[in-house]
Amino acid sequence: MSISDDPAAVEVAARAITNTASAKAEMPVPSAASTGWLTLLALALGTFCIGTTEFASMGIIQLFSASLDVDLPAATHAITAYAIGVVVGAPVLTLAAARLNRRTLLLLLIGVFIVGNVLSAIAANLNFFVVARFICGLPQGAYFGAGAVVASHVVGSDRSGQAFAIVMTGLTVATIFGSPLATFLGQTIGWRETYLCVAVLGMFSFLSIWFFVPRTSELDGASVTHELSGLRKGRVWVMMAVAALGISSIFAVYTFIGPFVTDLLLFGPEAIPPALALFGIGMTAGNLYGGRLADSHPSRGIVAGYGCALLVLVVLAFWGSNPWVLFSALFGVGATMMAAIPAIQVRLTSLAPESVTLMGAMNLASLNVANALGAWAGGMTIGAGLGLLSTVWAGFILTSAGLILFMATMAAGPARPGIRSLP
Repeated sequence: MSISDDPAAVEVAARAITNTASAKAEMPVPSAASTGWLTLLALALGTFCIGTTEFASMGIIQLFSASLDVDLPAATHAITAYAIGVVVGAPVLTLAAARLNRRTLLLLLIGVFIVGNVLSAIAANLNFFVVARFICGLPQGAYFGAGAVVASHVVGSDRSGQAFAIVMTGLTVATIFGSPLATFLGQTIGWRETYLCVAVLGMFSFLSIWFFVPRTSELDGASVTHELSGLRKGRVWVMMAVAALGISSIFAVYTFIGPFVTDLLLFGPEAIPPALALFGIGMTAGNLYGGRLADSHPSRGIVAGYGCALLVLVVLAFWGSNPWVLFSALFGVGATMMAAIPAIQVRLTSLAPESVTLMGAMNLASLNVANALGAWAGGMTIGAGLGLLSTVWAGFILTSAGLILFMATMAAGPARPGIRSLP
């Protein structure tokens, strides 16, 4: 006899099916929003790792210079090599991997990051160490470019500024926690072990991307020719110059925070980490606000960020010998300058929507040019005997040049429309 011949059995089976369906309906199902946030956090963890290894080298430079038996000027070659790696790697790796799916590219870049940090930890001499730091810098620009594409895919192109800011937050948070912690580890367990710890952190980033970045053909790459087309536009290069000049004031100030605290205020060296952290907190706050501003008023985000930074720089240059002014201004410079960076990213993407990944990479390359330019200009003014706070005026001049250049491009007329219009 079949089950259909027994009415009681049919009723029991129907009740079981109903109960099963109800149970499935009550099971929690991950929402798209929660999955999207996990993706953004996974991307931010990668930028945190990148920021930690970049800024940690500045905190432990005395340790690895002594261990490798070189003086401090020679040891700075390792830091310069990292910056060169970023500038070289941003376009080269992005174009070399143009056809790769962005998820696959992110995983490969984190793999290079891990290898670079392991090589840094086992370096037997300065030359080996410099090469290792160059390798560490290679993935940074391409990672931010690919991360910007994934973040925009997750939250939607109309919120790409906020998405990029969240990814960028990992880098700014690294200035608050990652770099000081890495410096502490270097002082307690050794600088080699510090780089190994960063490599382990990179493995967690790899796993996060593996599990939380979606597998989808929508993140597939394009041809090299397609990506390169963005670099044929003059306004893209102008915007990169705006970024390199304008953001330089961050590094004209950040590079010399230590001397500001110890030589200008005559505080002990223990006051340097809080000053660095305060600058990092300002960067984080400005970056998150700048993400929202970039989505609503991208051009105004650049003008407001640069303009407010110039005001803070003037206050710092005139009254920076006062502790309250100095510490307040450190927060202010970090916040105002970082508020402009998401807007720069949105602006670049709008100018070359066919080269989104490359534009993100070139944005980071521009910021590393700003790093070198700001530190160089500040060092030149100090070397000329103009005093410590002359570095602030160097940053003021560079940011003013960036703002004037941007205003000139706006006055020349609107760019051809890209992914959306710009106010």
